[in-house]
Amino acid sequence: MAFTSPSTSTSCPAAPTPPPPLSAQSVIIVGSGLAGLAAASQLVAHKVPVHMLDRAPKPGGNSIKASSGINGVPTRFQPLKDDTPGLFFNDTINSAGGVLLLRSSSDQVLLREQLIRTLTSSAGSAVNWLVDENGIDLSRVVQLGGHSRPRTHRGAGEKPPGVAIVSTLLGLLEKNPLFKLQTDATVTKVLREDEEVLGVEYTCEGDSSTTATKTEEKLHGPVIFASGGFAGDAHGLLAKYRPDLAGVPTTNQAREGSQPLLTDIGAGLLDMESVQVHPTGFIDPKDPAAQVKFLAAEALRGEGAIMLLENGTRFVNELETRKNVTDAIMRSAATTTPENTRQWPVNLVLDEGAAEAASSHLGFYTWKGLVRKTTVSELGTSALQTIQDYADIVSGRKTDEYHRTSFGSWTLTDVRPDSVMYVGQVTPVVHFTMGGVTINERSEVLDMDMKQIRGLWAAGEVAGGVHGQNRLGGSSLLECVVFGRIAGDQAAKFYQEHYATRLDDL
Repeated sequence: MAFTSPSTSTSCPAAPTPPPPLSAQSVIIVGSGLAGLAAASQLVAHKVPVHMLDRAPKPGGNSIKASSGINGVPTRFQPLKDDTPGLFFNDTINSAGGVLLLRSSSDQVLLREQLIRTLTSSAGSAVNWLVDENGIDLSRVVQLGGHSRPRTHRGAGEKPPGVAIVSTLLGLLEKNPLFKLQTDATVTKVLREDEEVLGVEYTCEGDSSTTATKTEEKLHGPVIFASGGFAGDAHGLLAKYRPDLAGVPTTNQAREGSQPLLTDIGAGLLDMESVQVHPTGFIDPKDPAAQVKFLAAEALRGEGAIMLLENGTRFVNELETRKNVTDAIMRSAATTTPENTRQWPVNLVLDEGAAEAASSHLGFYTWKGLVRKTTVSELGTSALQTIQDYADIVSGRKTDEYHRTSFGSWTLTDVRPDSVMYVGQVTPVVHFTMGGVTINERSEVLDMDMKQIRGLWAAGEVAGGVHGQNRLGGSSLLECVVFGRIAGDQAAKFYQEHYATRLDDL
């Protein structure tokens, strides 16, 4: 089944509107993905008005496409009760790589560690907030690559977690009179005076009956940036910081990164060269050279899927970190370059048990023609032996030479030529940017001297330092909730202390 974005509250007006009076000032949120929605939810809970801007025609950002889940520990849904924030912290540190030790000042290392500690220590409360206060089902838990315990949550129904979370929060906000959303609104400048951010300028894309028009607008108030990363900025920031990724397909639509808007007013940057290449983006048989690809959710591998080379053999522990799995694919698979798109095709294979557990994903993937139902015989004799070996590993008859220990919902034990398989062809894809503007554990944007820029916060993929050189699956939605809520709380406090005083002086 296909999923669509929820409808927006308002689009930009076609003609200029007069500036609002000072009494109408709001906290401005740039971006309508999960980080922005989490911040907005906190702000309206504090009775603070919100004006959200998004340059896309529909809200939700990349968050609405998230398909694997959100990490949480400890929660009542986890099948194992031996997980702790400390274990999650250690897994995240191990995934983050040498950036915590090398090529960084001691201040940057300490900052990253504090951001990671904030992320992991808040994971349980983030999931509880979504479930208990917003009514979102996150009762299904799996173990993804790089994690030592099952802790990635999603719903048991048919909606992928990104759709479920974003649509629920947006629906609740749209009922609140303190919340206003404008789409087709592109921020062009951040207004900073006397060491404080005072608002933004933005271009409003309107549409009249005869012609499209653009209007220049200004908003005044504290600002939260939740505008996402730059993985789709192939000819801009991505080309500047990672030219080696030219030609590698992406899961992101072409869109400029927004970090330059913040560096223009003095914001620092952290880890901009740290770009995550996800190991599995689907190669569409109808358009194999497409530069933008659908992500093959890591949850598929979490539920038991394996990856096979063209010769039918396995080559990696499919639940290693994304970086390690990607490196193994690029090292082991043959490189192809259809229409100058650099690809490393491998087969992603699920049995009926794994497919059933991941049915909310498989329904969409098969509808799109990205996954096909077939039999082992179609994959060849070598694949039959490989799949039988894996089935023996799952059932405990063999140990895995690649040291995989979690097998999700795989149920096939005796493999025959007519055994049913679900197969899709995948390749590594540029997916996520770990780098961005520098923030602290209070989501405050810092300048190049690591000092706070007053009146400005950032949360989500626009910020850097939270993941180091490699992000664990399930931590992008978590980052959005944790730091989005922090930004909302901090901006609410700032607004009540500073803007209420200004209003009283009128």
